[in-house]
Amino acid sequence: MGDSADAWVGSAYLFVQSTSENILLPSLYGKPEQKPQVFKAFKLAFADSTGSLNGVDMLKVHCSDPHLIVQLKFSNRENCRKFLQSYREGALRDSLQRYLSLTTPSPVHVQMELKTGAVQLDSMLLEEERCVECISQEKPNRLRDEEITKLEESLRNLSCQGGNSSLMRPEEQSPSLDSSHPPCSSVRSPNSLPQGDTFTFQGQQFTNRKITLDDHQKFAKLVSKKWKQVGRSLQTTCRALRDPTIDNLAMEYEREGLYEQAYQMLRKFIDSEGKRATIQRLVAALEENGLISLAEELLGIRPNETAV
Repeated sequence: MGDSADAWVGSAYLFVQSTSENILLPSLYGKPEQKPQVFKAFKLAFADSTGSLNGVDMLKVHCSDPHLIVQLKFSNRENCRKFLQSYREGALRDSLQRYLSLTTPSPVHVQMELKTGAVQLDSMLLEEERCVECISQEKPNRLRDEEITKLEESLRNLSCQGGNSSLMRPEEQSPSLDSSHPPCSSVRSPNSLPQGDTFTFQGQQFTNRKITLDDHQKFAKLVSKKWKQVGRSLQTTCRALRDPTIDNLAMEYEREGLYEQAYQMLRKFIDSEGKRATIQRLVAALEENGLISLAEELLGIRPNETAV
């Protein structure tokens, strides 16, 4: 039984496009000084999605404006399922956006497509076994690209040496963590990978955290009738807000007014997402809908004070 599991292999292509103004991923990846950082962002996002640094193998990265196309190899059916679940729920996109944003002065937002040959997997994500079967039928047609091998080795060496390169995560650069690092001959276990705990907003770094009661109340008070738009932005990664939930909330709490409607929408998001209901996801939804001042309020940015 173990032999058959070891023999399982499949392949897919991940198309990634930046939706952020003035950020073109192929251009970013094409710059020698930034290519290792972009590669690292993908590597860590894939590790988050499967729980393993080796859960997904990157064979090649193609630059095809406006997309970066990553050819993926899966050697384990369970890792393939984990990847698909993370992709379906938006967790993979969230991770990749978080890590890519550490490489640029402004936040990076992306959209993705997943394909195997001529088959578009996005339209059948709820049929997980069918997706797994499509991926297993698409066998890798190449060995790992030499450039990818060099980037892998560079990343591994930097992780082992604990150097001060910008490739290292902020958490990994801290001298206090050096003594707890494993020997350089081994790769850090996937469970020890810190989940990126900061994000960038308007060129500043902020600690990511769960949405607090104070955040919740401020949002409901200030978002006004744009709460529906924010909800629709959140629904792309939150199943609990999928249609017709938002319209149902509007009707159910119509008498109570906008505050209660907004409050109940965000409560549904928090209750369903648990620890994944973070301030970063809420701020991204606010930014997407032009609610910059509300995002600044939640993050404690005081423009008048900073100008003094």
